[in-house]
Amino acid sequence: MPPSDLRQQAAALPQTWRSHIVARLGHSQLKVLRMDGQPAEEETHPYDEAFVVLEGQLRLVVEGQALSVRAGELYTVAAGMPHAVAEGSWGTLLIIDPPA
Repeated sequence: MPPSDLRQQAAALPQTWRSHIVARLGHSQLKVLRMDGQPAEEETHPYDEAFVVLEGQLRLVVEGQALSVRAGELYTVAAGMPHAVAEGSWGTLLIIDPPA
């Protein structure tokens, strides 16, 4: 199998903030999406969720605390932890979580 260019796959997506599954590994799925500066509403999951910023910056609010995840960095949100994407997040994001 040839390598996948995740940034190129995200750039080809028709909409921002709509993830696309690029691989499944064991009990996890890997999804890419494009961020466009717009915020996303707070959500909570019964599972851990990991974010890897491939390019750009992810601005998160986790339990009311603002933080920034830059290109090349990983941030994991623990199961049950309320989190939201703040305005100003842009670039390409890889999400690792279990299938729905």
